[in-house]
Amino acid sequence: MGYAHVYAHEIMHRGRVPMEPADFVPDWADRPRKAKFHPDAETLPLPQTPEPPEQAAGAVRGFTLPLLSGMLRDSYGLTGRRLAVQANTDLAALPHYTHANWSRGTASGGGLYPVSVHWAAGPGGPLTPGLYHYAPHQHGLRRLLAGDVTGEVRSALGPGAGAAAAATHYLVLGVKYWQNAFKYNSFSFHAVSMDVGALVQTWRLWAARYGLRIDPVLWFDEERLARLLGVAPEEEGIFAVVPLTWDGAPGSGAGAAPAPAVTPAAAPAAIPAAPPNPSPNPTPTPVATPAVRHRDVERSRRVLVFETLLRIHEATAGRAADRPAPDALDAAAAFPPRGGDPLPLPAPPAPPVTTGRALRERRSSFGRFDASRPLAAGPFAAALADCAATAYGTEAERPGGPPLTSLYAFVNHVEGIAPGAYAYDPAAHTLRLRVPGPPGSFLQRNYFLSNYNLEQAGAVIVPTVRTTAVLDAVGDRGYRLVGATIGAVAQTFYTTAAAFGLGAGVALGFDNISYREELGLTGTDEAPLLIMLLGHDRPRPADFRHEIA
Repeated sequence: MGYAHVYAHEIMHRGRVPMEPADFVPDWADRPRKAKFHPDAETLPLPQTPEPPEQAAGAVRGFTLPLLSGMLRDSYGLTGRRLAVQANTDLAALPHYTHANWSRGTASGGGLYPVSVHWAAGPGGPLTPGLYHYAPHQHGLRRLLAGDVTGEVRSALGPGAGAAAAATHYLVLGVKYWQNAFKYNSFSFHAVSMDVGALVQTWRLWAARYGLRIDPVLWFDEERLARLLGVAPEEEGIFAVVPLTWDGAPGSGAGAAPAPAVTPAAAPAAIPAAPPNPSPNPTPTPVATPAVRHRDVERSRRVLVFETLLRIHEATAGRAADRPAPDALDAAAAFPPRGGDPLPLPAPPAPPVTTGRALRERRSSFGRFDASRPLAAGPFAAALADCAATAYGTEAERPGGPPLTSLYAFVNHVEGIAPGAYAYDPAAHTLRLRVPGPPGSFLQRNYFLSNYNLEQAGAVIVPTVRTTAVLDAVGDRGYRLVGATIGAVAQTFYTTAAAFGLGAGVALGFDNISYREELGLTGTDEAPLLIMLLGHDRPRPADFRHEIA
């Protein structure tokens, strides 16, 4: 049993046994930047692509620069300033520009957005092949290295990467731990794992409108990619590689042969060429490994190291290239839903707005739920069906294989559904009663923060994963898969809620064990890892109109 089992146990019990350091207080005056900063790197602005009409979206041959720009903007780009009157604890600071909070299409734990997006651009694209960092605040690309490094990425993916090895362009997702750990210390690894899944799911939802696939690779030589990105492995984890099909790129597309590796034109000469060796058995000349010259500059004067965070990173990074068998996760499949007689749900209605618009309008309700208007059963059913159909979609998950997540719903105020706790059956699209009666008292009693009144939400949806079974099946790296799976579900939930004009909120500050007990999951390995609040917001909220300011 690896350390990830220990970490998973501590996460589940942290509502009753605080994780170390229990007395930690963030130093807000010395907080890190909200994105990486490369002061000497050239920044290339990305095109401001308008939202296409719904009828214009359709199958395309591959990504183009405008499409990539639109996907990055609607996922991690700044779409507007948030300054609404709400119940979150940071409201007093937000009017000050130095503490401004900005809307993004993707959800993030604590709104910290620690995922760094790098584009390894190969031949056939619109820019000089090289390695670029996406700068969300400028909506631009910082060129960190000129020269084709996609061969290095393919080598890191190793054998068994399937169609990913045929790509000529890749997005590489890293997590700079301090960007989240300065606030959440040992808990941060749990949160950032979800952040990666939320971002990937945004891309999947966005790209699907154009017939494009987003299939992240989770198992690869992480140390090799860390060297390429010029990051210290203990400070930043490389969590996913996403191959892109590029329109017009040579060798792109499933089944195509990989493009040959090209030595980067601007890679540093870290290892000079050796002179000829007259020996009859000459020593092979070492091959230079490309690495970026432009490095991130940290703002914080003091960067702390948390032992628990370091240990779980090392556990999930170890043997990162040992890709599991395609059917390994079948042993960790979600249990069949159990409960009372099935209660049919209405067919999910079609969302009234596009995915792009829903992403740009996504936000957390933060205490603005209004129970005077019950939640209609149709949008509630759509949220359940969409979340149940969500998977992280890595190479370890067999296409058509069993799901890893189960969904439970605490119903407060939903039209036509009696209050109570239910299990959702996605195959039959029904609810099965687990606990009868209004759940509001239980929900609020087991929530740690003051920014939500959970009883005012129409429903609270709870995804679970058999965490220990996943770890037993694929090893410690499976913890990143568990977190990302839950993050993907959360992003689907937010996007569906926004598409129907509903209020939504996702929270981690609850007693996981109490939820396990209330839902009758004691004695199983089902882990409730997130609560997702859905309902109507109060009408006519006070908000800041950033677009006319």
